[in-house]
Amino acid sequence: MTDSTLDSENAKLLTLAKAQRARNAAAEGAAVRDETGRTYVATTVDLPALKLTALQTAVAMAVVSGAKAIEAAVVVTEEKEFRRADLEVVADLKGGAKQPRLFLADPKL
Repeated sequence: MTDSTLDSENAKLLTLAKAQRARNAAAEGAAVRDETGRTYVATTVDLPALKLTALQTAVAMAVVSGAKAIEAAVVVTEEKEFRRADLEVVADLKGGAKQPRLFLADPKL
C-alpha cells in the first residue's frame, strides 16, 4: 500500500502512523479514525508487564476518549497480515453494520 492508493483521509492516517512509529522507534505504528472523524495515533507497547500492538493501543486511546466506532485504521508494520487480536479489537468497535476499513502498510514503502 502506498499514499497514492488511499483517499486523502486514509493517506493522513498512513502519514501519522509512519511518523509515530519513527518517532518512538517502535515495531509498529497505528492510526485510527473514529465515527466523528477524530484520529488517534499510537505505537506498540512492549513493557515487561504490558504488551499491546499499536492498533490495540490506538483503539484503547479512542475508547477512553469516548469513541463508539472505528471508521478506518492503518497499521505500519513488517507483519504480512493483521493479527487476530487486532481484528478482534476493531470488530468490537465496528459501529453497526458498517465494517471499518483496515490498511496494512510496509514500513519500507
